[in-house]
Amino acid sequence: MSEFSISKLFRSELLSMSAYKVADAKNLIKLDAMENPYTWPENIQQQWLQTLKSCDINRYPDPEARRLSAALRSSNEISAQSEILLGNGSDEIIQILLMSLPANAIVLAPEPGFVMYKQVAHSLGLQFKGVPVVADDFSLDLPAMLLAISELQPSLIFLAYPNNPTGNLFDAEAIKQIIFAAPGLVVVDEAYAPFANASFLSEIGKYKNLLIMRTLSKLGLAGLRLGFLIGHPDLLVQLNKIRLPYNINSLTQITATFALNNGSFLLEQTQTLCAERALVFKALEALADIKPYPSAANFILFRSLRITANQLFDALKLQGILIKNLSSQGGILENCLRVTIGTPDENQIFLKAMQNILQTT
Repeated sequence: MSEFSISKLFRSELLSMSAYKVADAKNLIKLDAMENPYTWPENIQQQWLQTLKSCDINRYPDPEARRLSAALRSSNEISAQSEILLGNGSDEIIQILLMSLPANAIVLAPEPGFVMYKQVAHSLGLQFKGVPVVADDFSLDLPAMLLAISELQPSLIFLAYPNNPTGNLFDAEAIKQIIFAAPGLVVVDEAYAPFANASFLSEIGKYKNLLIMRTLSKLGLAGLRLGFLIGHPDLLVQLNKIRLPYNINSLTQITATFALNNGSFLLEQTQTLCAERALVFKALEALADIKPYPSAANFILFRSLRITANQLFDALKLQGILIKNLSSQGGILENCLRVTIGTPDENQIFLKAMQNILQTT
């Protein structure tokens, strides 16, 4: 038998990567993953459970998810002229998009940005190029973006709107210039649309290379893993060739359809989180040695100006609170952390812990 070698078996790009790590949140107040902290009202839960009785789990799911697609069209006001493609979370949508590109294609995105753009691109052997945002306010560096487009001719550009992890909305006119200049696809990732009061959905008919990506995770259905892509039918018919059959399971289809058709409680929860976001931001502003950044998402990025982000993260964890430490990414995120907006009680516990730590450290 010939010698078995892992280093020869896998691509060098894969061997050099690190797996995406999810922090263990057991017994902690979980404010690290941009989840909706609220469960469903009891009456809604009972109606949902009755609906689940009709789910034929012995059969394969509807491969086209027709009822769910119709509910998504209605709830998101998607034009009949646009097509939609469903994925097992936005992550699968990102994977489908990048799998469609030629070998060694260039993928472009502002940095810092959503880590899965780079992670999936590298896993597929594609070239990922990040363009740093403006350090002061995390806005798009439009001249740098346009220069990169001109020189690199990327096959696909990701623009998170609002951006993750910074939380800000990029300038809409700058995004339009990027779409116009791009030789390939431009994906505007609107994962946090419920909190942003801003969207490029109405622009799809104006740009054939524009795609909008959304998810139900931030709305309160993270456990279902459902993302969707909106765009010109000519584009999505090609991408649909890569989508695996039955990628949206029966329980997700029936649950998401039910939630969207009875979704007033989700909108109320979103409004509550937006109000809490404003309160948390104001409270962080009032803390000495903390600089929070304005957010249009359900989280707030802030910088620790005196003690290190690692010290603050560890101290919060000792008090039973888990947030996201971004300082390891370096650059303009040095000493930055990100906190998800939780329930009013969770937010107050976090803010009191922050105050105590800063006063005693």
